[in-house]
Amino acid sequence: MLVSYKWLNELVDVSHVTPQTLADKMSLTGIEVEEISYPYEGLKKIVVGYVKSCKSHPDSDHLSICQVDVGQEDLLQIICGAPNIKAGIKVIVALPSARIAGNEKIKKGKIRGEISYGMICSLQEIGYSESVIPKEYADGIYYLPEEAVVGDEVFPYLAMDDAIIELEITPNRADALSMRGVAFETAAIYSEKPVFKKQELTETTAKAEDQIKVKVTDEKDAPSYQIRLIENVKIKPSPHWLQNRLMNIGIRPINNVVDVTNYILMYYGQPLHAFDYDRLDSQEIVVRRAQEDEKLITLDGETRSLSEQNIVITNGKQPVALAGVMGGLDSEITETTTTVALESAMFDAAAVRHTSQEFNLHSESSARFEKGINVATIDEACEQACALIAELSDGKVLQGSVKASQVQPQDKEVMTTLQRLNDYLGTELTVADVNDIFAALGFGYQEDGGSYTVIVPPRRWDIAIEADIVEEVARIYGYNNLPSTLPSGETVAGSLTNDQLKTRRIRTLLESAGLSEAISYALTSEKKSLQFTNTSSKLTHLDWPMTSDRTVLRLNLITGLLDDISYNVARRNEQVALYEIGRVFYQTDDPKANLPQEKNHVAFALSGKWTSRDWQSKEERVDFYQAKGILEELFTELNLADKISYEKTTALKEMHPGRTAEVFLNEQSIGFIGQVHPTITKAYETPETYVAELDLDVILKTKPEFTYVAVTKYPKVTRDIALAIDESVANQTIVQTIEKAAGKFLQRVTLFDVYQGENIEIGYKSMAYRLTFVNQEATLTDEQVNKAMEKVEKALTQQLAATIR
Repeated sequence: MLVSYKWLNELVDVSHVTPQTLADKMSLTGIEVEEISYPYEGLKKIVVGYVKSCKSHPDSDHLSICQVDVGQEDLLQIICGAPNIKAGIKVIVALPSARIAGNEKIKKGKIRGEISYGMICSLQEIGYSESVIPKEYADGIYYLPEEAVVGDEVFPYLAMDDAIIELEITPNRADALSMRGVAFETAAIYSEKPVFKKQELTETTAKAEDQIKVKVTDEKDAPSYQIRLIENVKIKPSPHWLQNRLMNIGIRPINNVVDVTNYILMYYGQPLHAFDYDRLDSQEIVVRRAQEDEKLITLDGETRSLSEQNIVITNGKQPVALAGVMGGLDSEITETTTTVALESAMFDAAAVRHTSQEFNLHSESSARFEKGINVATIDEACEQACALIAELSDGKVLQGSVKASQVQPQDKEVMTTLQRLNDYLGTELTVADVNDIFAALGFGYQEDGGSYTVIVPPRRWDIAIEADIVEEVARIYGYNNLPSTLPSGETVAGSLTNDQLKTRRIRTLLESAGLSEAISYALTSEKKSLQFTNTSSKLTHLDWPMTSDRTVLRLNLITGLLDDISYNVARRNEQVALYEIGRVFYQTDDPKANLPQEKNHVAFALSGKWTSRDWQSKEERVDFYQAKGILEELFTELNLADKISYEKTTALKEMHPGRTAEVFLNEQSIGFIGQVHPTITKAYETPETYVAELDLDVILKTKPEFTYVAVTKYPKVTRDIALAIDESVANQTIVQTIEKAAGKFLQRVTLFDVYQGENIEIGYKSMAYRLTFVNQEATLTDEQVNKAMEKVEKALTQQLAATIR
């Protein structure tokens, strides 16, 4: 919300404080000031000039040589390239050595052989944004008003000698989205009384209801709706004072009718819309819900396909405007308009928000309908707009307002007591102090023995309960004046839970393995959410997603990590190793379970190179065994390695069917590890990638079992065994068979060689294991070890059909 300091000063006397002081005070009382800007700041030696003569440049088809009076003894010759330059107009002149926008210095110069003493400026060249410049001056210079005195600084004639205060209005203070609302707030801060002048409305004897009918099909959609008619209007540019006022608050002047609606919008906070009555092709206005796939061409020239969720204004047959959002192109005010149908209304906030979001049409009007308007000034704002349009366009206002629905403004009564106010705020306010605060706020009140009945006017629709009243008292009294107290009582040293400690340990272990932590969005698309999971779950949808890529809560962490890898690879990062600890969200089919179950998962992803080539080592790319090694190291450090097993799986279609294993903890599936399917990595435009995702909650709940064994005093014995076996038999199966057959003296089984090729039958592989035996109580004999090896060989040949080599 942009606030003109000079305009505000017309409504409430703040001449005794500077704009900066006012901004500081407002920030302290609850309305944050983002910035204060001074339109004239940085500009120098820019004056009013009068173009005495203008002739074409002999060496150019678009330049003109102008003789300009700037209040000096001699005329200045200035070369100008604006297409609308002519003699007899007053213009903005930057004298030699002047400073214009961008701190650019104007110098005397020669343009195609002719000397130019300065510059005739457009509004853009003195700092105005192109978005607020009147259409007739968008491509040329600006004409100053006739009363501008030649040689004077231009700033007063453009209202640039002002301060523009930008307010950050929170949703609960939508009452401050108007100059009147800001005036009430300012008056409360400085205990002043705002003054709002009204323009007298003169009506003709002809009645508006004889020329137009208005109907609302559902008053919930439009609790208040009315139309007024102004005839015999002449569409023309607005006077300079109105154009200046609108440009200063960031609105482009259009014409005298549209500019009045924008002026009233910013003054009252009441959105209005002007229709060309003759282009409505009807003497009836009907407010209803749109029909499915009904079409409307909006003011921006776009054809909108509507639905029943949109409220529309119709001529009884077809839509002419999107209620509260944007008007229709076919009924807009044009230069040929002679009769204006002026709409003043209140629309359902949720429906307006849905429409503005659906079509990405966000405007000053839709913002106010979404956050709320002052129902007490709907009629007044419409009347004042009619009076001003009639004055500026020489029109005649027809008698009466044609209303289809109407809201009766009502004051709200809120109860509180002086004791409760002081208890809440820690103050010692008196009845007189509180009375002064309520008077400053413009609230009525009844006080009886310290008990208050506060009468809140409709303009403060954000106030409904006692806590709101307490906040108002605190704001006006001054947050900085509230006493500060330190908390009392005993303090207890905080500590982490076992789960938190273990989670931190997991982070440390993964980072020590070379992985970096990533934090991905919990919101994703439906397609990505359903990937990399075997869990049957409903999706948790957002009612109002901001983008189509963030519509549901995730069921996995992998897709987020793949997005991160894709981002890195696109920026030529060839070594990507990331992990994430986060929540996934499952929903059951139970109709009573409205909220999803949140489960903690841990996942990691490796892609590209593991090590780069240098003078002493070769380049090494990531593979399955590096990923599995990270998991094994993690489980070893958590003392869970003996409870973990792996089984080959093809259940996940997003994973490589020959390089994926399901991970089990105590025979319970807790996740998977493997290579991402090549079609998926191609879609993400990433190289070969290996991932793992585990259920962290199950890991945290599993308590490790510690068995302490003294270091043996007796020597260990190692024996090697090589076997040829079907390539489909997993290493884990072989190790488990060996461990089961070898007996109690077997301490460790280590795979040290795998071979397929010459001298090995096709479909088979050669695997070599080293078995380590030890007896904690005596030295092992060859006979004991040989007997154990015989049992191992027998088990391998009989149970797994292996051939001992």
